[in-house]
Amino acid sequence: MKKENLAMLCDFYEFTMANGYFKNGYYQKNVYFDVFFRKVPDNGGFAIAAGLEQVIDYIRELHFEEEDIAYLRGKGIFDEGFLAYLRDFRFSGDIFAVPEGTPVFPYEPMMTIKAPAIEAQLIETFVLLSLNHQTLIATKANRIVRAAQGRAVLEFGSRRAQGADGAVLGARAAYIGGCAGTACTLSDELFGVPAGGTMAHAWIQMFDSEYDAFKAYCELYPDNPTLLVDTYNTLKSGVPNAIKVFREVLLPMGKTKCAIRLDSGDISYLSKKARKMLDEAGLTDCTITASNALDENLIRDLMMQGAEVDTFGVGERLITSAKSPVFGGVYKLVAVENESGEIVPKIKVSENTAKITNPHFKKVYRYYDRESGKAIADELCVWDETVDDTKPRTIFDPNATWKTKTLTDYTARELLVPVFRDGVCVYEQPSIEEIAAYCREQVDLLWDEVKRFENPHNYYVDLSKKLYEIKNILLNVYGM
Repeated sequence: MKKENLAMLCDFYEFTMANGYFKNGYYQKNVYFDVFFRKVPDNGGFAIAAGLEQVIDYIRELHFEEEDIAYLRGKGIFDEGFLAYLRDFRFSGDIFAVPEGTPVFPYEPMMTIKAPAIEAQLIETFVLLSLNHQTLIATKANRIVRAAQGRAVLEFGSRRAQGADGAVLGARAAYIGGCAGTACTLSDELFGVPAGGTMAHAWIQMFDSEYDAFKAYCELYPDNPTLLVDTYNTLKSGVPNAIKVFREVLLPMGKTKCAIRLDSGDISYLSKKARKMLDEAGLTDCTITASNALDENLIRDLMMQGAEVDTFGVGERLITSAKSPVFGGVYKLVAVENESGEIVPKIKVSENTAKITNPHFKKVYRYYDRESGKAIADELCVWDETVDDTKPRTIFDPNATWKTKTLTDYTARELLVPVFRDGVCVYEQPSIEEIAAYCREQVDLLWDEVKRFENPHNYYVDLSKKLYEIKNILLNVYGM
């Protein structure tokens, strides 16, 4: 079987369009595409950008093999000149993106691509699948972590993920979003996401008794072992046997760090009863982990009920973002350079106003209240605009011509940073720990109202006066 080449992980119409661009000479024309989304999953207030590292790796390796060209030739519809062009194909354009871990909002560019038309078109599919998937999982993870109110959340979803990449990259994205670790060993080996695990029910069933299974495990792994206590009867045998083994095996070694895991039943009730039993046995350092089809809503309910849970293991509903399983990022043309190098804005118009795009090559500024440090608004500006945050600034709601907001005591930060220049990566990729820490810091800069699970505050993403006027001119031209 032919080794996969990710350059071919591409919607077929990208090749038909690219062939057409080559035939009519458009392939040398620089174009500008934005990646953005229209709706936050789970009706949340914001998303967490992720997947940039995989885009960088893809762009660096982007090329076509002779077997790929032979396959395309076999379709009988592609020009030989175009196929020859693909033989020496490399990405030569510019890419700007928000760093991974950044909270992002609908309609603002997460990434902007400036490149010759064929290059920009052929990378669309992979760019979208990478950003869409990991942003979805990072966003879901962040919701779950916030619901846990400081308790650790572990990603347990490998066996429920949609394929191997869904498991491995999903674990990476979950860590960016705030999870403390994963059950996925490969994600640890490849990306440094801390992997860990305990035992399955099969381990306990393999032994003659639950006690024997617990004892053997603690003798093998005496440093902070976690025992699964619900194989038979949680309160009648599981917790008592765990207590007995902890006292017989660990305490004589001077070890007090240990844990039990609840994987079924009424987690709130069982955790309270187990906590009482552990404390009465003098095992106050023993923690309780809970798993079993959890999500942010169930975890929030458990917290409200006073469940004695220290760590949550979350699987299928995290790794698949079960209630909102698709992140709707899109890739839209926003400008084209003409023969003299002038950037000409382009717009997509629709009777569905949600699908009308914001034209032009753009910058994105985030504004922070100087007193509180909290983020108060984002503004889309034309590429040649600069913001002086020592002066008041008026921004325009793109959906209401009468609505403006004037900022006075604020600081400004440009969100999109250079990633590729002339096909060369100029971005210093942070470590996974640095990305996760950055994400925590940036989410803390959002007002609590934006972070509500239900009916979050609508964060301002507005247009500069210049961009607002350009958009209106184009809408008038096209009859809106």
